[in-house]
Amino acid sequence: MTASSYVPFDSAGAAAVFDPLWHEIRLIGRHDGTGGYRRYAWSDPDLTLREWFRSSAAARALEVEEDRNGNLWAWWLPRGWIGDPEGAFVTGSHLDSVPDGGAFDGPLGIVSAFAAVDLLRARGIEPSIPIAVVAFSDEEGARFGVACIGSQLATGALAPARALALRDIDGITLAEALTRAGRNPRHLGADPTLTDRVGVFVELHIEQGRALDLVDHPLAVASSIWPHGRWEFDFTGEANHAGATRLTDRHDPMLAFAATVHTARTEAAALNAVATFGKVLVSPNGTNAIPSRVRAWLDARAADQSTLERLVARITGAAHVHTKLDNTTLTVTPESLTPIVDFPDAPRNRLARALSHLGDLPVIPTAAGHDAGILSDIVPTAMLFVRNPTGVSHSPAEHADPLDCHRGAAALADIMTAWTCQSST
Repeated sequence: MTASSYVPFDSAGAAAVFDPLWHEIRLIGRHDGTGGYRRYAWSDPDLTLREWFRSSAAARALEVEEDRNGNLWAWWLPRGWIGDPEGAFVTGSHLDSVPDGGAFDGPLGIVSAFAAVDLLRARGIEPSIPIAVVAFSDEEGARFGVACIGSQLATGALAPARALALRDIDGITLAEALTRAGRNPRHLGADPTLTDRVGVFVELHIEQGRALDLVDHPLAVASSIWPHGRWEFDFTGEANHAGATRLTDRHDPMLAFAATVHTARTEAAALNAVATFGKVLVSPNGTNAIPSRVRAWLDARAADQSTLERLVARITGAAHVHTKLDNTTLTVTPESLTPIVDFPDAPRNRLARALSHLGDLPVIPTAAGHDAGILSDIVPTAMLFVRNPTGVSHSPAEHADPLDCHRGAAALADIMTAWTCQSST
C-alpha cells in the first residue's frame, strides 16, 4: 500500500496497539506512596525501561542500536535498503522522569511511536525512507542537574568532560553511573552521523499546560520553545545554635534565600515570565541549627532571550543585596542555558497537511524544554502535543485521557505515512 491509497488512521485501531504497550510500563519506577514516578537516568527503573524498549523493538523486527551517548534507536529500514540509514523519519522522546513525575511526560511519545509503527504495518504500508523510534537519555536532568544530556552530547552542545564530571545528590558522577550500568564513559561525544541519518525528528509529547483544554482540542503543533536555563545559588553563612544565638549575632543564609525566592516570583510576574526555586540543599539541615549553607537551583524561562536575561539579572542582583544585609555571601553559577527555539515552517506545514482531515490544529508555544529543541540546531524538528486536561505536569496529577492518547498515536501514524511514502514536494 502507498500513501496515496490509505485513509486516516482511526483512534479505535490505535487503542488496540497503544493500550498493551502502555500497560507494560505503567508500574515501572512508580512509587507506591506518592503515585509518582522515579525513573532517574541510569537507575534500575531506567535500565528496566531500556530493556522494555529493546524487547518492544525486537517484537517488531526493528534493529536496535544504543549510540555512544546512551540514546536508543530502533530502526525500520525499507525493504531492500542497503547501507546505513539516511534521511530518516525519527520520532520518540525520553523514558526518564523528574522526582515523583507523571506517567506521560516522555513515555507517551515512545509508546505512541511504537504504536504508529504497528498501525502502518497493519495497513500494509511500506516506507520509502528509514523510520526510527528513539529514546533519548536523561532528558529531565533530575539526577545530574543538566537537562537533555543525551541529545546535548549527540549534537555537541555538551562537552563530554563536563558531562562525565556531573554528580548526583549522593556524589556519584555520571562517569561512575555509566560504568556501573556497563557502559564505557570514554565513548561519550558528538555523533558526526546525526545530520545524515535524521531527515526530521517529530516528537509527540503531552502538553505541559492547559492551552488545549481551554480551546477544547485534543492535539496541537508546537510553534516554539521559550529560552530557559538553570542557575545554582550558593548562599553561605555560619552554623550556630538555633536557641542560644542572638538574632543580631546570626549569619543565617536561609534569610537571603527566602527573600530571593519571593523576589523571583515578583520579578517573573512583572516580566510575564516564570522563575522557580524547586531544589534546595541545606547544611547541616538540623531542626535546632542555623544553616551554614543553602544551595538552591533557579529555573527561569521567558518568551525571549532579552527578557530571560533581565529576569535572571534582577533576581541575582536582589540576592546579592539580601546576602549583604544578612552578613552572608553568595555565589551564582550558571548550569545550563537553552536559547529560544523557533520550529521551522516547513516541517510544521507538512504536519498540518498530513493532519488536514482533523481541521485546523492549534499552533502553540511551550515553556517546557524538549529534546526536539536541542536537535533543532542541526536537523529539522517539529512537535505534536496531546491535551492535558489537568494542566499539571511533573506531578502524579499529570493526565491525558486514553482517547486523546489514541488520537495522538493515530495522528503520528498519519504523519509517519505521509512523510515516508510521499515526496517532500
